[in-house]
Amino acid sequence: MWALLFLVSVTAVAAEPRSFHGAKVFRVTPQSPEHVELIRSLAISAQLDFWVPDSAASVEHGKRTDFRADGQVSYDVQALIEQSGMPYEIMIDDVQVALENQQNSNIRTGHSYDKYNDLDTINAWSANIAAQNPGLVSRSQFGISYEGRPIYLLKVGRPGVDKKAVLIDCGFHAREWITPAFCQWFVKEAVNSYGSDAQFTDLLNNLDFYIIPVLNVDGYVYTWTNDRMWRKTRSATKNSKCFGTDPNRNFNAAWCTGGSTSNACAETYCGSTPESESETKALADFIRNNISSIKSYLSIHSYSQMLPFPYSYTNAKAKDNAELYAVSEGAVKQLESLYGTIYTYGPSASTIYIAAGCSDDWAYDVGVKYSFTFELRDTGKYGFILPESEIKETCEETMLAVKYIANHVMINA
Repeated sequence: MWALLFLVSVTAVAAEPRSFHGAKVFRVTPQSPEHVELIRSLAISAQLDFWVPDSAASVEHGKRTDFRADGQVSYDVQALIEQSGMPYEIMIDDVQVALENQQNSNIRTGHSYDKYNDLDTINAWSANIAAQNPGLVSRSQFGISYEGRPIYLLKVGRPGVDKKAVLIDCGFHAREWITPAFCQWFVKEAVNSYGSDAQFTDLLNNLDFYIIPVLNVDGYVYTWTNDRMWRKTRSATKNSKCFGTDPNRNFNAAWCTGGSTSNACAETYCGSTPESESETKALADFIRNNISSIKSYLSIHSYSQMLPFPYSYTNAKAKDNAELYAVSEGAVKQLESLYGTIYTYGPSASTIYIAAGCSDDWAYDVGVKYSFTFELRDTGKYGFILPESEIKETCEETMLAVKYIANHVMINA
């Protein structure tokens, strides 16, 4: 058993955002059970922040693992890894420097599709784009967060009767900033393409797109004000000093089994009950209330460049596995055709790892056949700190995959 060689205490400073000076992101590939045990012991003693997979419990022999170690322990962690003989590389040498370099757009004020926007800016944008395009876009509030913030939804499409719908959500995990950027980009492209792009015009005439620019609004705000690496919601937990639930472990799909935990301090905390979070309950209620029209559910996440589909909670194949595989294959080919970005695809459990309580599994099980999760750029050079200079290409290529899926839904659903 590896000794727990050090303990770390992190004191939150409310006056300014948390600093990540000296923090490093490591990539390791455990070659033995002893290597796995080392990583899991360091997870506790060094309070590692797991990026891929998202918990120590999911670390496996032979599979790469990305994690962040804070500055006060990063060199000790590196020394122990080297001592063990485990292959490793340092993906990000100083997380604070990477964060300072992330917002590298020349546009810093107002709303821009080429930079990351805070929640107030996104909310103002969504109101404005709906007001300016009343024949194509409408905005509604479909939920309220734990801290009392409105959760908005944009309905994009030409008015029609009995239209099939595609639901796209972004901002599920707070630190995945590229995902709200994509939802904003999608709406922009819809507005700008209607009447000039034949395929997109056809899609908007025949389908409704429900777009949730930021689902986890409290967590997203917290990443701007307090802790850029925050993942969960911000709800209080009874009998615990820890805050937040992993919203993508909070759905009633084999809830709180493999790949999730009842430990309220963990990043993959499943919550006190399924749909315990205001945000996940609002999303589930919306899907239930519109189940007759919603034919596809696309949940946008990052990172790893993957397009998985159900199931996450079991290795058993979904009844529509063959079709879902074919659709994901076609979508990935479209995505890769633009910039050559390589994506992997397949059932989530084998493509990523076992994870219970995920929204796409739940949506599929309640009847939304074409349920997919996107894991956008990149594969680890930047991870959750993807620079603004990559927003445009990421969104452009992702649009091709989304339009491919939507076209399949329009024809086949």
